[in-house]
Amino acid sequence: MKRIALVLSFTLAGAIAAHAQPTMVKQFEDWGVYSYSKGGERVCYLLTVPTSKQPASVDHGSNYFVIGRAPGAGYEPQAIMGYELKPGSRAKIAIGDKTFTMFTRGKSAWVLEESREHDVISAMRSGSDMTVEAVSQRGTATTYTYSLNGVTAALKRMASCN
Repeated sequence: MKRIALVLSFTLAGAIAAHAQPTMVKQFEDWGVYSYSKGGERVCYLLTVPTSKQPASVDHGSNYFVIGRAPGAGYEPQAIMGYELKPGSRAKIAIGDKTFTMFTRGKSAWVLEESREHDVISAMRSGSDMTVEAVSQRGTATTYTYSLNGVTAALKRMASCN
């Protein structure tokens, strides 16, 4: 339960719900570093949008891949979809020959095994793109491709942001 509360605190939706206005710190190719104020502290995160969405015939809404970080904690990768995900479903991240399972809740998905979050970040640093597969509440299988160009530089900048 603590993990879910921590993870939820880093969503873009959380920033908006708190009436915080995220501002861009810097853009690194396909990844932006953003910050907002929460409880008098500066919270930073990375954000990118998909370069492709499948199937092309459906309305995907706004989709993002976000990496947050709690003070004194590791990075927390999160997929945010523009629609509700199928309750109890799993999403999947694929980077090169590595795959990672994500649990879903509402419109978001997080790495299932917290101990694998570091592995996801390592794979992102060395990869060129990643795909995220998920199933909508209506049962539609979706796939998003994200460019990893700039993610390493953005992660370095975020590390000095807080």
